[in-house]
Amino acid sequence: MANSPSGESVVNRVVRLLAAFSDEEPALPLRKLAREANLPVSTVHRLVAELEVEGLLERDAEKRVRHGHRLWELASRGSRAANLREAALPVMEDLLAHSGQHVSLGVLEGTDVLYIERLASDASTVNITRVAGRLPVHGCSAGLVFMAHAPEEEQDRFLHRRLEKLTESTVTDPEQLRGVLAAVRQSGFCSMAGIIVEESSGISVPIFARRGQVVAGLTVIVPLGQEALPAIVPQLKMASRAITRRLGYVPAAPGMQRRSVQSQGRV
Repeated sequence: MANSPSGESVVNRVVRLLAAFSDEEPALPLRKLAREANLPVSTVHRLVAELEVEGLLERDAEKRVRHGHRLWELASRGSRAANLREAALPVMEDLLAHSGQHVSLGVLEGTDVLYIERLASDASTVNITRVAGRLPVHGCSAGLVFMAHAPEEEQDRFLHRRLEKLTESTVTDPEQLRGVLAAVRQSGFCSMAGIIVEESSGISVPIFARRGQVVAGLTVIVPLGQEALPAIVPQLKMASRAITRRLGYVPAAPGMQRRSVQSQGRV
C-alpha cells in the first residue's frame, strides 16, 4: 500500500479518518474532519471522495461527512461481536426486566473493555457505558473479570502497568489488585463500587465459550450502596450460562471439557 511523504500508509490514513467521528459529532465538515484526523485538507478531500464512491462515507444535507451504511454492513458480516450480541440480547432483555437495572455486554480489546451492547433501565443510576464505547480494564468490573481469567503472563503485565486513579475507589495497587483477581476467580463474579463513577457500582460475570475461554463480560450497574449481591449475582450467573448455551457451549461436568452443541451463532 502506497505511503505518504511521512511514511504513513493509505490504510493508516483511512483508519484515522474513520476514527475521527464520535457519538457527540457523528457528522463533520470537511475541514474539521481534517483537523480531527490530523491530515491535510487535500488528502482528506481525496480520501473522502474515494470512500464516498464505495459507500463507506456519505454527506448529509449540509454537506457534512459521516459514516455510510455500507461501513456498518461490512463490519457486521461475520463479526464475532455481532454473533455474540445476537446470542446475548434476548437474555440481557430478561435480565433487565428482572433486575430493573442497567445491563451491558463488553469484550476485551487491548487494555480496554469495548461495549457491544447496552440496555438502559428507567433507574437514575449513572451509567457511562455506551455501545462502541470503551472503559479501561482496571476501571470497570468487566475488565477485572477478564484479567482474573487471563493467562498469568497477561496478568503480570497488567499488574505492572501504571494505572490511573479514576476515583478515590479505583484500585491501582498491584497487591490489592492481585487479591481482587483471586477473589473474582474464587467467587465467579466481580463487584466494584465507585471505581470509575462514584455514584455507581458494577457487578460482572464472565461469559465462557471454547475451552473455558472468557469471551465477554456481562454487567449490571446499580446505585452505590444498593448492590444486593445475593439477588443480583445468581441472576447474572444464570444469564451467563444461558448466553454460553446460545453460543453453542454448555458447562461440562467436573473434570470434563466443555462440549459443543448446535447453536445460533459462533464466537
